[in-house]
Amino acid sequence: MYDVLVVGGSYAGIAAALQLARARRKVAVIDAGNRRNRFASAAHGFLSRDGHTPDLIARQARRQLLAYPSVDWIEDTVSRCSGSLDAFEATTTRGEVFRGRRLILATGVNDELPEVPGLAALWGRKVFHCPYCHGYELERGSIGVLAAGEMAFHHAVVVSEWGPTTLFANGVFQPDLEQQGVFGQRGIAIEPARLAGVQDTGAGISVELETGGTVELAGLFVQARTSPACPIAEQLGCNIEESPMGTHVGTNGTQETSVPGVFAAGDTARAAGNLTFAVSDGAMAGAGAHRSLIFPPV
Repeated sequence: MYDVLVVGGSYAGIAAALQLARARRKVAVIDAGNRRNRFASAAHGFLSRDGHTPDLIARQARRQLLAYPSVDWIEDTVSRCSGSLDAFEATTTRGEVFRGRRLILATGVNDELPEVPGLAALWGRKVFHCPYCHGYELERGSIGVLAAGEMAFHHAVVVSEWGPTTLFANGVFQPDLEQQGVFGQRGIAIEPARLAGVQDTGAGISVELETGGTVELAGLFVQARTSPACPIAEQLGCNIEESPMGTHVGTNGTQETSVPGVFAAGDTARAAGNLTFAVSDGAMAGAGAHRSLIFPPV
């Protein structure tokens, strides 16, 4: 019996486990090895690690965590979780069953991209979701924003801070008069044609339009729709919340879900996130789970 089972060993999961390990609690981290940012060549905006590769950050964090003797690391995929407070079980695809008094879900999200030929192949390299993570490296070059819904207005206005911006409406977004006025003030161009495909040009990206034209860009931002990467939270009965960006696991201020003893952290518990937020939420989830062991719910 572990004090806490942590499902997911990326940044949020490791940060959660680290708080518990430093409290000398027995922790098992069960990790399938699929970080959300595995496609990116570098991570940015994270203190002391700006520009480092995601893999390097994860490997260093794991090595530091495993220096604590109360932590076990299991490389496997959790297929099912069940149980309740003080008696949770996590079953892996290999058939192993791990038991814990508390459960932390740090399982990440799936990104659903618009169906544009070539887009998925450039995800994390020339096609991005977060300008704070990747906008600076575009060196004020021409930037595109691919609309996927009503959030296109907000996304385009924010992205335009990083360079001359074109919003590709792609047949799914039509700005109203007020929004058009804001675009005009910020110099944001609107391209109404649908996209036929995107290609890597080496220096940037080429957007091919169904009308036959092309637009050369330094990079393209996309509003990927997110959803929890696995159904464990739903299996346990946790509340799943909707946002303009997709769905995520609902939590309170200590990252506890609607199910007592189950905590969630990282992108799976946020409408929108990045590495820094994942680590912060993971640390809170670890501390929250630890405090719940000291002060059990009444």
